[in-house]
Amino acid sequence: MVDRLEQAELDAIWNFDDPVASADRFAAAAAEPHRPELVRAELETQRARALGLQRRYDEADALLDLLGPATDTLGVRVLLERGRLRNSAGRAAEATALFEDALDAARREGETFLAVDAAHMLAISDPERSERWTAEAFDLLSGASDPRTLRWSVALHNNRGWRLFEEGTPVSALAEFEAAVDAARAYGTDEQRFASEWTVARCLRELGRIHEAERIVRALADERPEDEAVAAELAALTDATHTIEP
Repeated sequence: MVDRLEQAELDAIWNFDDPVASADRFAAAAAEPHRPELVRAELETQRARALGLQRRYDEADALLDLLGPATDTLGVRVLLERGRLRNSAGRAAEATALFEDALDAARREGETFLAVDAAHMLAISDPERSERWTAEAFDLLSGASDPRTLRWSVALHNNRGWRLFEEGTPVSALAEFEAAVDAARAYGTDEQRFASEWTVARCLRELGRIHEAERIVRALADERPEDEAVAAELAALTDATHTIEP
């Protein structure tokens, strides 16, 4: 009997595009009688997260209240999900305090995956110190060997890249986006690889490297002809090509 919640099971249950169905699946999984109590409680933290994605913040908080006082890995998950709820509700300062507590607790428990999750959330909720938290997340990953944990590098490079892009430094952003592609190919999902390649093309367009961007986007369009983001980017590149041609 598995006495802890495995990330592979979470990945199988989660569909972030459909939090309603995800919440139902987590509730069903948590109700299975053969599961140890702590595993059922961890599953309930993810149901709370799915409720938060539906903006049902009070319900999600009430569910987390039922799990306390929580310690060890469960305590880390409760702190993380309370932080996500506060962040989604626009209460960034409260979220940041909770994520800092989650990071400290995850470090104490040796939960590298959850520690990186907390640092990655801190980079979002605490934008003035975003680079500090991102660097801390990468430092945590430097000692990891598990491919699923190393998958965090996709999101970290991507998020850093968009921050640099929005700050008006697309050359530096491109290096991060290209690193995200490499990480996605090594550790990520096909969806992450596809999205990361699109992002590289978008940055290349910003840099005026239209033909390079167009090669990437046309390959993506061949792969997924119905993808709306790819179609929109291809249209933007076509417009840019007409603009630069005499």
